[in-house]
Amino acid sequence: MLLYPPVLSDYQPKGAIKPFADFQKVYVTGPATSDNAIVCIFDIFGFFPQTQQGADIVASTLNTTVYMPDFFEPDAPFDIAKFPPKTDQQKGDLQAFFGSTANPSAAITKLKTFGESLKANGSKRVGVYGMCWGGKVAVSSGGESTPFDAVAILHPAMLSVDDASKLTVPLGMYVSGDEPVDEYEKIVDVVSKKPFSDKCDAKNYSNMFHGWGAARADLKNEENLKEFEDVYSRLVSFFKSTLV
Repeated sequence: MLLYPPVLSDYQPKGAIKPFADFQKVYVTGPATSDNAIVCIFDIFGFFPQTQQGADIVASTLNTTVYMPDFFEPDAPFDIAKFPPKTDQQKGDLQAFFGSTANPSAAITKLKTFGESLKANGSKRVGVYGMCWGGKVAVSSGGESTPFDAVAILHPAMLSVDDASKLTVPLGMYVSGDEPVDEYEKIVDVVSKKPFSDKCDAKNYSNMFHGWGAARADLKNEENLKEFEDVYSRLVSFFKSTLV
């Protein structure tokens, strides 16, 4: 049985933000060195205690260094006070953010380069997981010639079976009730036919909302806390089976 630290609603991150590879700001947590590495792609709200706590859980339980690059630098993340957008102005701001600072294609290139840097620095196997916008970036980076050995997505934005069909590595997929269930089921079906299907994992947290495992998590809410613990337990088990 995998044991990991208790999830806290009032949390002080255990890692540190430092320059690494091509990024000026990377949240690094876990052992100073490890055989493998895991990359975390935060949601549109950037570095947040809930997201960092999840990374700390993964790092400490697997005794593996976890890296969370600031894909938005030098720009700021999206203001969580404006989400979900209620006015036309806020909706426009969100759309503009996805078209500029959070442009997925630019982030995919950066992510692949970061993964290649980890391999060049001695990491034997590298996993990646992303939340919301980061889920789209993560799954899109798992195709042909990927530097990653496993990909996981938590309440992913822009969920697409086309992205999953191109995967060449195992997928862990954990969606909320806000993601399209038909697309989720299509992806489950597609990966079930992959040669690595026995390494894949999926769960539909239909009782949860988009963001329950990252910055929007309300860890003072009993049900959210329970499912936050559950999804990180599954994520740890997924990486244990694919990276170790």
